Amino acid sequence: MPPTTTTGAGPRPQATGTAPDPRGRRLPRTLHPVAWWIWALALATAVSRTNNPLLLLLVLAVLGYVITLRRTEAPWARGFQYYLCLALIVVAIRVVFRAVFATGLTPEDHFLFALPRIPTPDWYAGIQIGGPVSLEALLSAATDGLRLACMLCCIGAANTLANPKRALRVLPGALYELGVAVTVSLSVAPQLVQSVQRVHRARRLRAARTKGLRALRGIVVPVLEDALERSLRLAAAMDSRGYGRAGRATKSSRRITGGLMLTGMCGLCAGAYGLLDPTAPKPLGLPAMAAGGLLCLAGLRLGGRRVTRTTYRPDPWRLPEWAVAGCGVLCAVLLFSGSGFDPAELNPSLYPLTWPTLPLVPAAAILLAGAAGFLAPPPTPPPTAAASHPSAPRPPEESQ
Repeated sequence: MPPTTTTGAGPRPQATGTAPDPRGRRLPRTLHPVAWWIWALALATAVSRTNNPLLLLLVLAVLGYVITLRRTEAPWARGFQYYLCLALIVVAIRVVFRAVFATGLTPEDHFLFALPRIPTPDWYAGIQIGGPVSLEALLSAATDGLRLACMLCCIGAANTLANPKRALRVLPGALYELGVAVTVSLSVAPQLVQSVQRVHRARRLRAARTKGLRALRGIVVPVLEDALERSLRLAAAMDSRGYGRAGRATKSSRRITGGLMLTGMCGLCAGAYGLLDPTAPKPLGLPAMAAGGLLCLAGLRLGGRRVTRTTYRPDPWRLPEWAVAGCGVLCAVLLFSGSGFDPAELNPSLYPLTWPTLPLVPAAAILLAGAAGFLAPPPTPPPTAAASHPSAPRPPEESQ
């Protein structure tokens, strides 16, 4: 079919994806993966500050809201439910361990039940197995497990929303080997999820058993075989594209780069220790942190010269990226500042046993992190959906 030309004088929609089209909608595009990672890590940092179950449940609600609005149709975007299952397992294991390795009762505790006590040798003193279990002990274990589960779900949200392969392109050239290893490791879980779903659908189409122990062998073996084939194909593709090559770096430049990086990391560790310990000497604080950061930057700059990379269709960093990352960082800053609320409300006590209160400022900060759901542009629709609606605006990847 020959191409047709239009002579309309209306404004053309921009291919950047953030400006509205003539019908008042934002053009879909993929948000920068680093923005999603900054948002998720900042939210995980805020979670580490609190032990309030109401705030932790609010964080889970915010994660579910943002993922529902802004996840794509990619295979790795379907695995958040597995992170939720893993989070529930973490909470259950924490509660079971606290019940088994009991620490006894205090006069203020509410007795629930008692487990058979197992005698322990003298060298195992201080830890008892079995015994009475109180309601306060189980609630404390559940809240601790819920905090760890929320941090795990934050990492799962980053894996769900961000494309790990696109995040590899923004790493410094000196870290491309490490970046490839991290990218492959982050892609393992989404690929396993995709393999399990594909094998499960195939067994359902063949009217085979999909539940029970008998079906486990028919699912595990094809999944492992598919994972091995994917690994071999990935290794062959990386080898054909030059990953792992030595480059033009000399032995002296490698030694200098390694020395700068090692000294810089030591400076960062010393600076972190100086900032956390108020009794440490002042040179171990910000000066050591600044010196270590400068040495690391110099090492990355020198090591990046031996790696020549080209970028095809680089991911833009525009106002939506700043807004999404800023929402997460501002949430963490508000919870760590402790201004406008009582810091004790972040970690309510179980003595006496009362219902925890919901502090307004931390709750508002977590809801502010949820604003990333509508501040981010809508994700790029799959090609099938775009083809079925000819009047829909083309995504920026297709319009370039």
